[in-house]
Amino acid sequence: MTVGLAMSHPETGTPPVWRVPEFVLSLTAASDSTKRAYRSDLRQFAEWAARAGLNVPSDVDRRWLRRYIAFLSVRGLSRRSVARKASALRRYFGWLARQGAIEVDPALGLVAPAGSGRLPRVLGAAEVSEMLGDGTVPDDPTELRDRLVLELLYGSGLRVNELCQLDRGAFRPGSAHIEVIGKGAKHRRVPLSEPAMALLAAWRDGGSDAFDGQRLREPADRDPAALLVNLRGNRLGTRDVQRILDRHAATPTHPHALRHTYATHLLDGGADLRVVQELLGHGRLATTQIYTRVSKERLREVYESAHPRA
Repeated sequence: MTVGLAMSHPETGTPPVWRVPEFVLSLTAASDSTKRAYRSDLRQFAEWAARAGLNVPSDVDRRWLRRYIAFLSVRGLSRRSVARKASALRRYFGWLARQGAIEVDPALGLVAPAGSGRLPRVLGAAEVSEMLGDGTVPDDPTELRDRLVLELLYGSGLRVNELCQLDRGAFRPGSAHIEVIGKGAKHRRVPLSEPAMALLAAWRDGGSDAFDGQRLREPADRDPAALLVNLRGNRLGTRDVQRILDRHAATPTHPHALRHTYATHLLDGGADLRVVQELLGHGRLATTQIYTRVSKERLREVYESAHPRA
């Protein structure tokens, strides 16, 4: 076993021997948020491994990985967080094995412990109506941009990263669809709601220019390709979208809750599960099936609140 630790990498906080920056660069199809999460997950694992006397990747075997997953579970992390950290380890050690840095992949088949998990929050119809307004197109360019953001998240079920990466050319005048680049750089055409079509048309026909002229600190610095930008002229980021939601939601709401709500409302309305899978851009049907659980929970809530003998 190697003795001692080399100086940590300034970006990842891990010693160079772990090669985390190289691994993150290899994730060409992953979103920026996934890369940040994996970088943090691997830094935490390296710190834990160092305390256990494991100073290089080849010191780690399957037994140690199982101990680490158990350690995360007893710390009270959510099942989803533990599952993501297990995924980071699987991809990382698989990459090391392919690079020839280790002889055996200790994370092959590594899984997080099963559990009931938490169902995603779903907004009620009244909450959605209050947030999205009466369907009229706002005159104020900032309000127009904000309403367009919210309508695309709920009306088309976009992921936040998909929304932020939209280019001006993603929407063609008169089209009822928008071109989206999802996970793994996969392209898909997503239907637009009628309010979204009206808001996009207004944004294209003067709203965007008005926003640039009235709101941007330095209009010359605007990202020319981006459909939606913040006050600095950069593409909207996750924090920008959260601020928009904070201004319009009656209660604290995560942007992804609008995607959950979109999927659940489709299923409540009788949509086929495989159609919902296609609309969401899920690679596996099992990922979409969580929304059937949400719908059943909502039906139960309605029954218990409305039926006199529930």
